[in-house]
Amino acid sequence: MHLNPYGEYAVLLAASLANDWPVDRAGIELRARDFGMTMAFQPDGRDHERTRRVVDRWLAVVDAGDGRTKAALLNDLMAEVGAYPRMTDHDGEGWHLHYRDEGRALPDVLLAVFSVGTALHLTTRGMSRLARCEAGAAPGDTCRDVVVDVTRNGRQRYCSVRCANRAAVRRHRARRPTQGTGASPAG
Repeated sequence: MHLNPYGEYAVLLAASLANDWPVDRAGIELRARDFGMTMAFQPDGRDHERTRRVVDRWLAVVDAGDGRTKAALLNDLMAEVGAYPRMTDHDGEGWHLHYRDEGRALPDVLLAVFSVGTALHLTTRGMSRLARCEAGAAPGDTCRDVVVDVTRNGRQRYCSVRCANRAAVRRHRARRPTQGTGASPAG
């Protein structure tokens, strides 16, 4: 995977898998390719289940309440991966870094890529740039999607325009004075 200095693509891939979990291993691999991973991986019958566990562990970072906890969780994940960065030109697309050892299974590679990419994203963009959609905090709204804030101003709080609009409507309605009981004025 080609990681930019911000770790953006790795974090967006992790969020994409978390927000829309593929039904099978082929779906995971297709999504990884859509986000720039070009390496082929030997299939293993446990890849789908193991990748789900990787995503769930990554979600613990998303859901951590503060920066120190996020950092501690990411440090644990990166220590577990234990791979060191290496330069490669495996597919003739030019030299780039991999944050994994050669020959690793898809879930292991994703754990390395997600943890390093997320660490890069949070340390360069800010610890508040990874969270759940704020629409889910509103009464009656169940959105739990992950928001990876890659905006310039760092103010993205909703996963989609739809969630942002629903929140704006709720705020607008909360500011309006309550209407009467529906009875017409005496006249």
